[in-house]
Amino acid sequence: MEKEIPLSVPNFIGKELEYVTRAVVSEWVSTRGAFIEEFEEKMAKYLGIQKAVACQSGTAAIHLALRLSGVESGDEVIVPTLTFIAAVNPVRYQGAEPVFMDCDNTLNIDLVKLEEFCHNQCLLTDKGLVNKKTNKVIRALVMVHVFGNLADMERVMDIAGKYKLKVIEDATEALGSYYTKGKYSGKFAGTVGDFGAYSFNGNKIITTGGGGMLVAKEVVLAEKAKYLSNQAKNDTLYYLHESIGYNYRMTNLQAALGVAQLEQLEKFIQIKKDNYDLYNRELEKIDGLNLLSFNENTRPNYWFYSLVIDQEKYRTGRDELLERLSERNIRTRPIWGLIHEQKPYVSNQTYKIERAIIHRERILNLPCSTNLVKEDIFIVVNALKNLQSQKEGYR
Repeated sequence: MEKEIPLSVPNFIGKELEYVTRAVVSEWVSTRGAFIEEFEEKMAKYLGIQKAVACQSGTAAIHLALRLSGVESGDEVIVPTLTFIAAVNPVRYQGAEPVFMDCDNTLNIDLVKLEEFCHNQCLLTDKGLVNKKTNKVIRALVMVHVFGNLADMERVMDIAGKYKLKVIEDATEALGSYYTKGKYSGKFAGTVGDFGAYSFNGNKIITTGGGGMLVAKEVVLAEKAKYLSNQAKNDTLYYLHESIGYNYRMTNLQAALGVAQLEQLEKFIQIKKDNYDLYNRELEKIDGLNLLSFNENTRPNYWFYSLVIDQEKYRTGRDELLERLSERNIRTRPIWGLIHEQKPYVSNQTYKIERAIIHRERILNLPCSTNLVKEDIFIVVNALKNLQSQKEGYR
């Protein structure tokens, strides 16, 4: 049996067991405990902001951000179609509807089409940006930094300011990515928009098993998010509530993991970069394959490695390649199914979706765990070379 090479799994090389054990011994294992506050404080310090709010998931963080952005039933929110569905579902939680945008060649929202849509298909009114087709107000934009690759937030914020849109940065895949030049030089993903959401799912660059984090440009809104995440509890003794809240708080056990993982984050990013560079050098030797690059003027976190397949040159399509690699115990993943084609959203408005359809068919994510070693990378690359050689023999 060939060695299994997983796609993306956790790496517990720090003080995870020590901190979790400490939380268990303290008997604070639920949604109160010292590690929650410590994780929030250390995350805020890392990001260079005043306050971070630990949540039950990245999805919960996005939901809270939408509510605090004023998104209500009957409103609309601009979202990408090329993303994980968790970036979109919270729009429906608020009774609003998504409007789907195409991606550019970085896989992030196409900002040319975004501005074109706002200018040509909408009216700027006293109520806000009104969609001519539906006559609904578009309140917000969910901007996903796909696979840790930073979008051009200078332009995003210019567009949002012009058209009165709240900006929610879905940085669930981009913790640690930051800008190195321009207006937002030194700013991390999630700290430029009105809100930023992070995820600590098992496949993320750091994990708490589950869990997420919310940040806000205005500290008062971060405080409101924390209040809402704890069932909007106004009095902890008599359990008085003045608003509808949610059970969205992180547990102390999760936060203990998070504190230990955060201590390793920069090391993980360096490992990700080194492995990305090795993949890149080796894949340049294979005709028809290359890794999607990360944007200039950024320090990405290199979370996922996107293999771009030129089927005409490589003579193997995405699905066949996935199957052949799986036979060799190499786990890969296609990019998500486009959200506007999913059953709950087939009736929603879309705008000139073209590139997303192309990219969906030609991208396969390669193994990228932070415990991946050089030997693993060469096993993957050699499998790709051998498959091409087999195809050569059939010509």
